[in-house]
Amino acid sequence: MHKVISLFTGAGGLDLGFEAAGFETAVAVEMDPDAVTTLRFNRDWPVLDRDIHAVSSQELARAGGLGQGQASILIGGPPCQPFSKSGYWAHGDAKRLSDPRATTLEAYLRVLRDLKPTAFLLENVAGLAYQSKDEGVQLLETTINAINAEIGTNYSFELALLNAADYGIPQERERAFIVGHREGRRFQFPEPTHRRLPRGGGHLPMVDEIEAPQAQLGLFCPQRPVATCAWDAIGDLEDDDDPRLRMKGKWADLLPSIPEGCNYLYHTERGEGLPLFGWRRRYWSFLLKLARSRPSWTLQAQPGPAVGPFHWKSRRLSAREMCRLQTFPEGFEVQGNLRSAQRQLGNAVPSALAEVLARAIRRQFFEDTRLDPRPRLIPTVRPDRPRPEPVAPVAARFLSLSGDHEAHPGTGQGYRAAQRTAGSAGV
Repeated sequence: MHKVISLFTGAGGLDLGFEAAGFETAVAVEMDPDAVTTLRFNRDWPVLDRDIHAVSSQELARAGGLGQGQASILIGGPPCQPFSKSGYWAHGDAKRLSDPRATTLEAYLRVLRDLKPTAFLLENVAGLAYQSKDEGVQLLETTINAINAEIGTNYSFELALLNAADYGIPQERERAFIVGHREGRRFQFPEPTHRRLPRGGGHLPMVDEIEAPQAQLGLFCPQRPVATCAWDAIGDLEDDDDPRLRMKGKWADLLPSIPEGCNYLYHTERGEGLPLFGWRRRYWSFLLKLARSRPSWTLQAQPGPAVGPFHWKSRRLSAREMCRLQTFPEGFEVQGNLRSAQRQLGNAVPSALAEVLARAIRRQFFEDTRLDPRPRLIPTVRPDRPRPEPVAPVAARFLSLSGDHEAHPGTGQGYRAAQRTAGSAGV
C-alpha cells in the first residue's frame, strides 16, 4: 500500500481522492476541531489535532509508523487566504507572504525535508501562481532547490493550474497544484477529459475573465464529453425542505427573481431584469444561483448571508449537496452545523480531482501502468434534467431600488479603494 502523510487535511478532500486511487493515509495533521471530528467519524486514520508548527517531523513519523523516506507521498493544501482572489477583491491586493499564515508553506517544506517522501503534492488557490504575484511559487521552488542541495535529494517541481470541471467534476473550481519526485522524475499533468460550455446560456454571463482567469485553450473541444453539471450531482436531493437551508437577511426575498445560473448582474442595466444595482458593484458571488445544466460555481468557505452559490430553489445548499458537488464518497458525513460544514467543504479539494492526480502519480512515479486512469468518484450523468426553475417577480420592497446606478469604474478604483486612499492622505 502506498502511504500518505497528510498536512492541513481539513475534511479530507485530497485524502479521499488518494484513497480512491489506492493510497492510504498513514497520518494526518489538522487543527480545526470540527474537521478533526469529521475525519475521526468517517475514517480511522491517525489524526494529530494540533497546529502543524507544534508537531515535529519525528512525531509525524512515529504516528504514521514511517521511517525517513518510507512515505510514498506528502500531500496538503496550506491555508490559502494569503493568496486568495477574494482577499484581492476585498482589499486591493492579498497580503501574500506578509501574511503570518504563509508560514504554513514553510511548515510543509520542513516536513518534506525531514521525512523525504518519494513524492509530494501541494495544492493552493490559483492566486498562488498569478503572473507577477508569484512570490509564493518562487519561495517554494527556491526552498526545494535548497533542500535538494542540503540533503542530496533531487525533488522535481511541476506547477499547473487546473479547473475541476475540465476533469468531469460538477464544479468550476480552479486551483494550483505542484507535484515533485525525490529522484527528479518530471510529472506530466493529465490532459482535460471534459469540456465546459461557453458562459451565458441565454442569460448574462456571470463571471467575466477578470474574475475567472482560467486558460481558454481547448475548453470547447467537441471530442470531449460535456462537463458534468450540478443536476448530475444533486438532482435527486432538490426537494430538501430543511428550514435551516432557507436564505435569511436583507436580500432573501430578491433571490427568487434571479434565474438559474445568474447573480445580481441580472438586475443591472446590462442585464435582463430591473436596474437595481450598478454593474460590477458587488462581488461576483452576490446572489449567485446554480444552474441545473452547468457545473456548480466554486463553493465558498465563509459566505455572507447573500453570498452563493445558492440552490436553484433559492435556498442554501445542504451539507450532503456540498459533499456531492465536491465529489466526496457517498456516505461521507461532515460533522458540525451547516456553517461549519460550509467552511470544511468550501476549503476542500474536490476528491475526484485529487483522484485523477493520484492515479496519474501512481502510473508515472510508481509504475502502476495497468491502473485505470478513470476516477471512480465522478457522478454519472442523469438523463432526467427538468426545465429551469420559473423566475419570480421582484418583491415590491425592492422596486424603490430601480433606477440609474453607477457602474464600477475599474480595478482599484471602487468605493473601498477610494476610502483607503482618503485615509492614507489624512482626509
